[in-house]
Amino acid sequence: MTIGTPSIGFIGGGNMAQAIIGGLLRAGVPARQLAVAEPDDGCRHRLAALAAGMRLTAANHEVAALADVLVLAVKPQVMPAVLAGLASQQRPPGQLVMSVAAGMPVASITAALGANTAVVRVMPNQPATVGAGMSVLVASPAVNAGQRTLALELAATTGRALWIEDETLMDAVTAVSGSGPAYFYLLMELMEAGAVDLGLPRDLARTLVRQTALGAARTATDESRDLADLRRSVTSPGGTTAAALAVMEQAGIRETLCRALVAARDRSIELGRPSP
Repeated sequence: MTIGTPSIGFIGGGNMAQAIIGGLLRAGVPARQLAVAEPDDGCRHRLAALAAGMRLTAANHEVAALADVLVLAVKPQVMPAVLAGLASQQRPPGQLVMSVAAGMPVASITAALGANTAVVRVMPNQPATVGAGMSVLVASPAVNAGQRTLALELAATTGRALWIEDETLMDAVTAVSGSGPAYFYLLMELMEAGAVDLGLPRDLARTLVRQTALGAARTATDESRDLADLRRSVTSPGGTTAAALAVMEQAGIRETLCRALVAARDRSIELGRPSP
């Protein structure tokens, strides 16, 4: 990682900010380069435990006035007030603003901060908290090549990171990778409960399901292997896996999942619309 001298500030110090900060620290970014504005005392105490030397404050303007890279890690409903405050204060020239707020389009941020503001919108996901996240980025026209490199490196400290050029795809990204961990957790939750119903002790069921999910995910990370081929490699004709998959197919699992993704995508579009 080549993040060097830029100071990186965070507005909001919740779970996602903490995940990114943890990734930056693991990548070798000195704590003295990091600053966080977070109004909650308990959250600031948790941040202080991550590393000595970070600047912690309750005041957004103190962080925004100094940061070369400013990460907006607040909930979407709080963002308008945060942006209004930032718009009225002096900030470093050429500051890169990165937003991890779900459903907040680049245009809404540049409308508040100015069309010449370099803005990168990031859609991370919850596994970022364990360094296994998937982040997708899109940039405003004002973001230069160096800032694109910096933004990608910052996002990649929590897992994988990819650029897209068409922001309208971000709603589909939200449906797939942003919300996606919950779909897998639900399947694991149902498998664990079903295993208990089959008579397995709960502790054993928990271990079997989670280790199986981990192994399947690691196998699937070889992107040269088609997922359908991996599924078929476990499915002997007339065997136990085939019997289980037949029940899922009969229940309409494919159509249900497609409807779920569409629902998540459509809700993301709704959340991104300006309030009347």
